[in-house]
Amino acid sequence: MMAPETVVTVDHNKPAQQQAPPQQQGRALDWIKINVEYFKTPPGLLKIIELFLGILCMALGTPWASAWYVFVAVTSFITTLIWSFVYFLSIREALKIPINWVLSELISTCLETFFYLIAFIVMFTSVYGNFGRNIAAAVFGIFNTLAYGASSYLLYQEHRSSAPAGTA
Repeated sequence: MMAPETVVTVDHNKPAQQQAPPQQQGRALDWIKINVEYFKTPPGLLKIIELFLGILCMALGTPWASAWYVFVAVTSFITTLIWSFVYFLSIREALKIPINWVLSELISTCLETFFYLIAFIVMFTSVYGNFGRNIAAAVFGIFNTLAYGASSYLLYQEHRSSAPAGTA
């Protein structure tokens, strides 16, 4: 079987038609907008403090002294890191899904505050491992509890101010 032939005829006397440039297709990552300004605000600074203190808590906490403390430190760090990326990449503004972002973060941050409160108390009472390291981990746990508490308060104020009248 023979392949079909294609014939192209070019007329050199005819003026070339100007073609409009092809419309640029949206690239896959056009929705990402880097938002560094958020981390200059009080909630953004608190996130940076929480991440820094979370690293210290994870480094000082030992699973032999308190597996609960390490669990809280790691999960809180990961959750805060995810929320930081949500703000850093402006995911809240890019996704058009019906999520109450402020309320979701408020619930998450309140739980982290409560769990850190329990975790540092447990770490203070731990008798296993290096006692000095346990005390240091518990003290940084207190600092992180205060940071998460401050974040919860700011989120509560934001949620309360954004709620419709009569529902707050």
